[in-house]
Amino acid sequence: IIYFNEGENKFIKEFQTNVTFKNIAEDSRCPQSTQCIWAGVAVANVEFMSTTSRPMVLQLSTAEVNGKNYHKTQSFNGYNITLKELTPYPTSQEGTKSLSGKYKIGITISKETDQSNSTTK
Repeated sequence: IIYFNEGENKFIKEFQTNVTFKNIAEDSRCPQSTQCIWAGVAVANVEFMSTTSRPMVLQLSTAEVNGKNYHKTQSFNGYNITLKELTPYPTSQEGTKSLSGKYKIGITISKETDQSNSTTK
């Protein structure tokens, strides 16, 4: 797992790809110690740019929400990018507003098995 702080940029040599955790687009996760009708979802905007492609922002989510086209795994340049962790979790006292700039994500990058559905532009 490769970890990023919000705003952090890393060049992943193994994949010849520059990765930037831009921000959180949405965090509607149910705060800890509360009861909610649904668990909610958080969505991270992560920019990828390989040495052979233009920059592309992928939205990686904590849950599959087909109605909003949110997915835990997205494709880029022949690789599957998967969101494995997103912290911290909102609390009932703080909510999500105080978390801006403090988010951390963990992603994995793996070779796609089927090259026909790559989203490289």
